Amino acid sequence: MSQPNRHHRIVVKVGTSTLTYASGKLNLRCIERLARIISDLHNCGYELVLVSSGAIGVGANKLGLRERPRTTRMKQAAAAVGQCELMHIYDKMFLEYGVTVAQILLTRSDIDSRHKRDNIHNTFDALLETGTVPIVNENDTVATEEIEAVETFGDNDTLSAVVARLCGADLLVILSDIEGLYDSDPRENPDARLISRVEHIDDSLRAIAGGPGTAGGTGGMATKLVAAELCMDAGISMLITRGDRPEILYDIVEGKPVGTLFKGRKVEL
Repeated sequence: MSQPNRHHRIVVKVGTSTLTYASGKLNLRCIERLARIISDLHNCGYELVLVSSGAIGVGANKLGLRERPRTTRMKQAAAAVGQCELMHIYDKMFLEYGVTVAQILLTRSDIDSRHKRDNIHNTFDALLETGTVPIVNENDTVATEEIEAVETFGDNDTLSAVVARLCGADLLVILSDIEGLYDSDPRENPDARLISRVEHIDDSLRAIAGGPGTAGGTGGMATKLVAAELCMDAGISMLITRGDRPEILYDIVEGKPVGTLFKGRKVEL
């Protein structure tokens, strides 16, 4: 694999549907492959940041809850348990490949404050300079707005775009349960066509986006379009593709066409 050129700093966002099975239990095989590939790209010279969903879902399963919690207090309890479990697994699996990880938990108030944004940016820079892979999630245990309103971060789709802007990323990759943006819902229309490249988001494109995706997650294509706009406005390209085969990250860094690319306005791809 060649050394990084156009995309030196990459944010990878992985959703709940990729990290867990339908039962709510961790998909250890997928997480292991993701950790191995990110570690390999890290060894090749790329700087990577992982934005990870799944804390509430994983915590709910570990607490023996039959379904995703509905009340804020139980969501916060599940997040506290799940975040601990997720970081334990990430730390263990990345350590197998000699890569150190760090946990960064963010809330909306952190993003709204310029002083805090500067501090977060400096933290990302320092971690990446030392060869550490930051793993980011919402701080659901103390913030209520993020888990009471899906629109706030939308299963971390919007958060991942904010993180890409904060750390000055070249590319955001959203690993999802769908190949990319289609001209209609592929789950309902077998003739739906994948839109491989988007250079401008307008009302007709927004009309294609639906609601939440899988039962385990909260993000839908609408939140991914919001994330894409945040990235494109900052000159950052964003790509949506399936997350069940983490090896696709190799295709992405090699410039092969996969998923849907939202081209950053100031970035050549």
